[in-house]
Amino acid sequence: MESANHIGAAQPPSTTPPAAAPDGTLGRHLARRLVQIGVRDLNAGYAADGYARAKGIGACVVTFTVGGLSVLNAIAGAYSENLPVICIVGGPNSNDYGTNRILHHTIGLPDFTQELRCFQTITCIQAVVNNLDDAHEQIDTAISTALKESKPAYISISCNLPGIPHSTFAREPIPFFLAPKVSNQLGLEAAVDAAAEFLNKAVKPVLVGGPKLRVGKAQKAFVELANACGYPIAVMPSGKGLVPEHHPHFIGTYWGAVSTSFCGEIVESADAYVFVGPIFNDYSSVGYSLLIKKEKSIIVQPNRVTIGNGPSLGWVFMADFLTALAKKLKKNSTAMENYRRIYVPPGVALKREIDEPLRVNILFKHIQEMLSGGTAVISETGDSWFNCQKLRLPENCGYEFQMQYGSIGWSVGATLGYAQAAKDKRVIACIGDGSFQMTAQEVSTMIRCGQNTVIFLINNGGYTIEVEIHDGPYNVIKNWDYTGLVNAMHNGGGKCWTTKVSTEDQLVEAISTATGVHEDSLCFIEVFVHKDDTSKELLEWGSRVSSANSRPPNPQ
Repeated sequence: MESANHIGAAQPPSTTPPAAAPDGTLGRHLARRLVQIGVRDLNAGYAADGYARAKGIGACVVTFTVGGLSVLNAIAGAYSENLPVICIVGGPNSNDYGTNRILHHTIGLPDFTQELRCFQTITCIQAVVNNLDDAHEQIDTAISTALKESKPAYISISCNLPGIPHSTFAREPIPFFLAPKVSNQLGLEAAVDAAAEFLNKAVKPVLVGGPKLRVGKAQKAFVELANACGYPIAVMPSGKGLVPEHHPHFIGTYWGAVSTSFCGEIVESADAYVFVGPIFNDYSSVGYSLLIKKEKSIIVQPNRVTIGNGPSLGWVFMADFLTALAKKLKKNSTAMENYRRIYVPPGVALKREIDEPLRVNILFKHIQEMLSGGTAVISETGDSWFNCQKLRLPENCGYEFQMQYGSIGWSVGATLGYAQAAKDKRVIACIGDGSFQMTAQEVSTMIRCGQNTVIFLINNGGYTIEVEIHDGPYNVIKNWDYTGLVNAMHNGGGKCWTTKVSTEDQLVEAISTATGVHEDSLCFIEVFVHKDDTSKELLEWGSRVSSANSRPPNPQ
């Protein structure tokens, strides 16, 4: 484990004092801090979420109250996904605090704390900067806390302060030095010994990665453990992209009744399973229907390990635990051998008729062929969750979606932010028409920023995922001319290409154009599919989640 975490510094900090910064101001200090930690393009809400997924931290700047309350939804999503997003608000003039004045953009009451109170439950720290004397300390504390906790931070800065020189900002800021979290050594040893004893007695153990691998910064340690133990490795749906799918022991997504074929059977029939960074909610558990028993499980969270019905040891950090456990386990490939015995390769889609309407499974067959280490997939809430989950990710291929919070429309802004941060990858976004209508305007910013994302707009006339949970006329939406809308945003400025496809031949031609002559353009491909053309996984998942939602009240 590294001895320290130098944020924004390629080398350990120099002992030479930093040079004086002429006209040092709060605004300049904040801007330098954001550049140091990797934030260079401040986009709002969902875009900051996407940027943080690629860079490790993001930021957005909004107006007091009217902007702050609007961005709450996106910041809550970042909180649920353990993403450090710095939300910076242009607050009231410092002279207005403590007065009875009413400000514009508020709800008309002389109370400046409404916005702050809203942010208190969805950020790990809140800083209200209305004087310059302690502004330096407040800003640095807020940013460093967000980095340490891997959660959003709220910073409100009085609008009259950023341009005023102050002595505390007279020098260039020294790069952050975040002391590493070190496990309690006795607790770590006890957890490793108990886990090794538990697993070495098992006949057919398995290893499952979850979404908190990211916050635990334990992806490398997870692979070390997988290599050492020989167990089959699976990934929870919300952890996809955090576990290497090119690993020889990777068997697919464990998602209960909608798992990858043969993966669910191997996991649920195991006599011991190690879940690393899991989140068990109603969506990931398919309406609380997982066949997992606590007494057979080891649950590894970012700072705690729980072994079956036995010990639960705190201040044991995920990466430390996995690395140490890898050295104590006997190699056991029994479950992997069982998997290879029962595995049958996926079937091939049925042969199509000439000019047959495009099917969703054909669409994703061709998207699979587009993937490489130079691409990243963004999956919107909806049936894309299930279709993208079946994509096999090549080495270094990125993958992001928002499962815990599941905010419809998240992907458009997140695609913008992710593509702006991950300049080395071409983003492929799979977005339903209903979700796109929530946040479509961000495509305009993608064009302005010169991004070359490929967006597959899946037009099936409504909120398909909601239909499978609880149907009604409210799930049918007004159809748009989506390519016409994007062409209007393009308006001759920047590089953008759009097309509509309704057959496989048209799709093949569109992908060829998007990856050929228009590889440096934003490519928007509107795909027409039947409203009832859904994945079988969504049908199963939707019925189980609907059943869980409709449980009658317990008797009183």
